[in-house]
Amino acid sequence: MISTTDEREGRGPSRLVSVVISCYNSERTIREVVELSMAEFARMDGYDCEFVLVDDCSSDRTFEVIRQLADEHPNVRGASLMRNFGQHNGLMCAMHFAQGDYVLGMDDDLQTHPSQIPALIKRMEEGFDLVYGCYRESLNGSLKRFTSWLNKVTSNKLLGRPEGIRASNFWVISSQVKDQVIRYANYNPNVDALFTRMTRRVANVTIEHHQRAYGSSGYTLAKLARLWLAYFNYTVVPLRIVSAVGVITAGVGFFAGVVTVVRKVLNPGMMAGWASTICVLLFFFGLVLLTLGVIGEYLGNIVLSINSTPQFIVRDKVNL
Repeated sequence: MISTTDEREGRGPSRLVSVVISCYNSERTIREVVELSMAEFARMDGYDCEFVLVDDCSSDRTFEVIRQLADEHPNVRGASLMRNFGQHNGLMCAMHFAQGDYVLGMDDDLQTHPSQIPALIKRMEEGFDLVYGCYRESLNGSLKRFTSWLNKVTSNKLLGRPEGIRASNFWVISSQVKDQVIRYANYNPNVDALFTRMTRRVANVTIEHHQRAYGSSGYTLAKLARLWLAYFNYTVVPLRIVSAVGVITAGVGFFAGVVTVVRKVLNPGMMAGWASTICVLLFFFGLVLLTLGVIGEYLGNIVLSINSTPQFIVRDKVNL
């Protein structure tokens, strides 16, 4: 998309970068995020910016601040959702309205700091479809670091992410990737999983991680678990793992049965082990329940998708 401002000033065409942010209880930070980001783009030659801010049904004045920003800056646009759908749903909503050549996703709490935007854009200029900002050192707490590590390990295996690539909440994608991502209509999206489906031209760039300006993370342990379970919409690897475990345990059980029979034949006075029998039964019952749980997760996702559970519902819009 060409910037008319640059054309009028004789600087030639510029790339438009759409900054998409899912906002939740961020009335104290979102103005600073937007204004610091604008200052960064003002220092970058050849780039203009727009902002698509989606209020994910905050309990504070977040949408009022978004409305004020939209009144002050014509390149700021906003939407308010009817209920709390989740960060990734909010990002999907924002991407539906993004018009830029690049789409940049970041958080609303200044941890993904606007000062790092030029590093991501410069990396994109090398011909990549997706660039993740990779933190030099994480300033999150121990629980958040552990869940991030678990998410990184499992997502790489479940989604087949390119070797050595680390995902984060600070990313830039091309408009071609965005156009394909927004075609996904499932109620429980995960943007990282969708990105992995679209392209293998992915890169990392090292950036600095900043402290949260105010408050604490809105992600509870339950929300983190729900986000992780969203991966089940994009892979059949868990089913294959359960099948492999079933085959292995069945083989072990058969071998142990043969050994027990042989030992009983060779030593008729051998006592049968009650405790060992109970342990084996508990193990296999637990395995069966785990398998049913995995299958149930897939079936639940199918039912909710068939019932047309909405990905997001917009209550109000400004500058859109």
